[in-house]
Amino acid sequence: MSAELRVEVAGPLTTVQDLGRPGFAHLGVARSGALDRPALELGNRLVGNAPGAAGLEITLGPFAAVATRAGTVALTGAAAPLRVGGRPAPLNAPVPVRAGDRIEVGRAVSGLRAYLTVGGGLAPDPVLGSRSTDTLSLLGPPVLRAGDRLPLSAPGRAPAPVDLAPRAALGGPVVLRIAWGPRADLFTDAGRLGTGEYRIRSESNRVGTRLDGPALTRADAGELPSEGIVLGAVQVPADGRPLVFLADHPTTGGYPVVAVVHAADLPLLAQARPGDSVRFRGGPQQ
Repeated sequence: MSAELRVEVAGPLTTVQDLGRPGFAHLGVARSGALDRPALELGNRLVGNAPGAAGLEITLGPFAAVATRAGTVALTGAAAPLRVGGRPAPLNAPVPVRAGDRIEVGRAVSGLRAYLTVGGGLAPDPVLGSRSTDTLSLLGPPVLRAGDRLPLSAPGRAPAPVDLAPRAALGGPVVLRIAWGPRADLFTDAGRLGTGEYRIRSESNRVGTRLDGPALTRADAGELPSEGIVLGAVQVPADGRPLVFLADHPTTGGYPVVAVVHAADLPLLAQARPGDSVRFRGGPQQ
């Protein structure tokens, strides 16, 4: 029997994610992939995987699964209680697992998305070169449910010889660096984006983070032809309240994009919760 991870508790949203499927926007396919890429990459280093191996993105939690073979796991990203084989285990560290051990991830106490990596990586069938779940286009493995079984690849390198790999503390106001444009000139008050405070709305998901705060006013409310959308684009719908597109974003859109968030800051947004404060910092438009 091949090794697998047997899901017992799937939580509100748990998906398989790797580093995504870039290069297919011309076919209408977004990159997808882990929203907090550094967290996934750290988890893979800790268990001896290649950086792009597939793991689980666990939104909020809880989650529980049983490993059918011995090996190593790591939990990174959001801070959530971890138990392996009934024993408390550290975060951001390689944790040994025995065949038949239950891996339990509790509800996140800070941050939003935790990443569970397993030595060898998860091995559902790839689609366009990636095992990532795209929640908008429904490419890749479906969102996990209790009873699902995920095949595991054979372990490669030995787990990292570390006891702990600390990451920056999560929580607090999020400050996002932006580059203005391409449609900032379509607003009479685009600079408000760089001076106002926004709050994350509960409708946010892997497609995008919706924000409450100072609305931006269009100088011309006429229709725009659809244009390409990139990761981190700050789009302004008809109500003037901006949203930031994340990994499962559409590849085109008809509302103007006022700015684009620096890619290195998107993991901060991936770990922010509804109600958290968001501010933008850019250049001359402010």
